[in-house]
Amino acid sequence: MTQSSTEVPHALATLEHIVKSVVEKPDQVQINVTNDEDTVSMAVTVGDGDMGRVIGRRGRIANAIRTVVQAAAVRDGISVAVEFVD
Repeated sequence: MTQSSTEVPHALATLEHIVKSVVEKPDQVQINVTNDEDTVSMAVTVGDGDMGRVIGRRGRIANAIRTVVQAAAVRDGISVAVEFVD
């Protein structure tokens, strides 16, 4: 995690909690936070075999995670983009 993670404490905590709850290897979850001009990007990396659990069928779980994290980011007063890196 980079320094900008302090700018989105609610969104980051929410994302980390949800992803670690879904995967089989929560200790291998990594979230890299980068700050663009008006958006904070969060890149999620998970352990081998866990990406399918995070993405879900037709990306439904991934989209649900993005929606919840964006709602949490409203509390932080900033927009976020969540991407899942394989």
